[in-house]
Amino acid sequence: MVPAGLSEMVVESVRVNMLNSQHVVILKEVGRERYLPIWIGPWEADAIARKLQDLSPERPLTHDLFAATLARIGAVLRTVVVSEIADETYKATLRIEIDGRAHEVDARPSDAIALAVRAGATIYAADEVLDQAGVLPESEEDERLAPFREFVNSLDPEPDAPDEGRPPAALDD
Repeated sequence: MVPAGLSEMVVESVRVNMLNSQHVVILKEVGRERYLPIWIGPWEADAIARKLQDLSPERPLTHDLFAATLARIGAVLRTVVVSEIADETYKATLRIEIDGRAHEVDARPSDAIALAVRAGATIYAADEVLDQAGVLPESEEDERLAPFREFVNSLDPEPDAPDEGRPPAALDD
């Protein structure tokens, strides 16, 4: 059951603009064609993409280390919530359970998503965030989203990703 005021999301893709090397993770709302693009750093993009491709580094990277530490101390990452957007900056919350007690930890969305894909935690976005920054496919979008769609469609999936199973390059395919 999805908590009130939240929408369940899945990682649709991690993309990079080949001209300026900007990275974006695109979350897709479960059961609906609405997307939430979040610009992230290259290290976080790599961490998310590697896990989605089931690639493991020889030694644990930061997100792997944190996920392993949570598991070792008996903490469980239950959910990640992209909770707000202010001044074009997203904020997220880790919802962690330790000994039956719930704890919330402030996090950058990129780090939160990288942890969620490692822990199998559910990702949510606040409805207000989706209302403000969510993108609908072209048939449902209004004119103000056209420039954004052009930018997203100019992005390529991670260049190191294998061609098999690669998500479509455009949101409106």
